[in-house]
Amino acid sequence: MRIEDEIKQQAFKSETHKLVVNLIFTANWMNGIQNKVLRAHGISVQQFNVLRILRGQSPKASSLILIRERMLDKESNASRLIDKLELSGLISRVQCPKDRRQVDITITQTGLDLLQAVSPEMERLSQQHIAIDDNEAKLLNDLLDKMRN
Repeated sequence: MRIEDEIKQQAFKSETHKLVVNLIFTANWMNGIQNKVLRAHGISVQQFNVLRILRGQSPKASSLILIRERMLDKESNASRLIDKLELSGLISRVQCPKDRRQVDITITQTGLDLLQAVSPEMERLSQQHIAIDDNEAKLLNDLLDKMRN
């Protein structure tokens, strides 16, 4: 559906203005779809992102700084996310033996099991809701990368 129809606005100041509104709307739309799946597993999109970062680092431990650098949502409170994930038993934190100021964060087997259960559902979501082919996806990715430069 066209952005004009979705938000009931027929005119934009420019195509660039329309693009910004469309990007924000589409990101929120995708976030909402992902939240429905993840909520059923007791985690948020941001927590899912942290777990995937930790899985990618596994078996090596990660620092809070590394997690913050790699997060998709830079505005998320990484410390609070880590607290919640630890309470759920999805990650573990231990004081770094080499630097007592640093905390080593690792994903637990429970966290890995959760990702294994959720990842196929998230992949199916992408296939169902993203109605563009690989060539169009590559073009869009290239344009978005160009936009951020």
